[in-house]
Parts: sequence; C-alpha cells; structure tokens
Amino acid sequence: MEQLTQSFLNFIDVYGYFAVAVLMAMENACIPIPSELILGFSGYLIFADRMTFTGAMIAGMVGGMAGSIFAYVVGSRGGRNFVDKYGKYFLIKKSHVDLAQKWFDKYGIRAVFFSRMLPVVRTFISLPAGFARVNFKAFLFYTFMGSLPWTALILFAGMKFGEGWKYLLEIGHTASMIFVAVCVIVVAGIYIMHKKRKKNRN
Repeated sequence: MEQLTQSFLNFIDVYGYFAVAVLMAMENACIPIPSELILGFSGYLIFADRMTFTGAMIAGMVGGMAGSIFAYVVGSRGGRNFVDKYGKYFLIKKSHVDLAQKWFDKYGIRAVFFSRMLPVVRTFISLPAGFARVNFKAFLFYTFMGSLPWTALILFAGMKFGEGWKYLLEIGHTASMIFVAVCVIVVAGIYIMHKKRKKNRN
C-alpha cells in the first residue's frame, strides 16, 4: 500500500494538474484512492510554488465531476447486480456500496451533496444515484456543490500544513465529520433566516 501511495505521489509530482484530474476521476469513479492524499499533496505543491490554487482546484473539480458522471452512468446502465458482480475487480467492496445506498435511501438526492464530504460514502454515492436514475441535471448540481467546498478545503489545508501535509491522512475522517456538521448548521441557519424574513414580509 505504501508503494502504491508513493506511485500516486510521484504521478502528481511529475504530471501536475493532469495527474490530479486523473486521480480525482478515479476516486470518484469508485476506485478507493483517498482524496486527502491527492488534494493534500497538491496543497503542499501549492505551498512549494509548484502549483497554483486555482489550477489545482480546476483540475480536482474536473476530475471529480468526470469520475462521478462515469459512476452514475455505470449505476444507471448496469444496475446493482452488475456492480455487485464485477465491482470486486475494481476494488469496490459491497459493504461500501451498501453504506452509500443507505445514505441515499435515507436522504435521496440531497445525499449526493452532503456525502461528498464524508469518508467512504463520497467515493460511492454516485452509484445509488445511478441505480435510482435520479434527474441527471440535479445529480450534476448536487455533485458540484458538494465537491466544491471539500476540494477547496483539502487543498487549503494541504497548503497551510506545508511539509506536514501528510497529517491530513490521519485526521481526514474527523475533519470530514466536522466539516459536514458545520455545513448542516450553516444550511439550517440560512433556511431559518429565510423563513423568518418570509414571515415578516407577510
């Protein structure tokens, strides 16, 4: 695993933005590569003046969206039986798909937004969205809106940690949960304020 991790880092080190896009596409296409590894190291390269924040952000988002679309299409065209049968050849665990399915069953299309910031679920949430064949435009919207803050956060954290960027690999799951909690509070706050303003106008 350590050798594989080093191969990913070397790939980014040599090919820069292209590698970031490719690896983020793979991660969002259900290949279990931690985004903290890809974006955290990219953040370090920004710190070292070998990448720009804007360039890494665009590469991460383009790759993430491409991989998510691919997983959605696999889910909508192949269905759950196809994924269960052939997923093992691409390191896709049934338990991980089950977890993403539970989130989707509970929260519907909204799960596509919040799960982008959750460990494990973010990698696989496109599959149950595809199984359900949710509206594709809505899927793209929630995927983009969920991926944007997460991509920016990990790049920024990697940049701030600098040479200690690998610390993100240790705290990634905890950071994910905290970030989601903050997002929920912010969204709830905006919703309550909107309701109050609407009530006052009436």
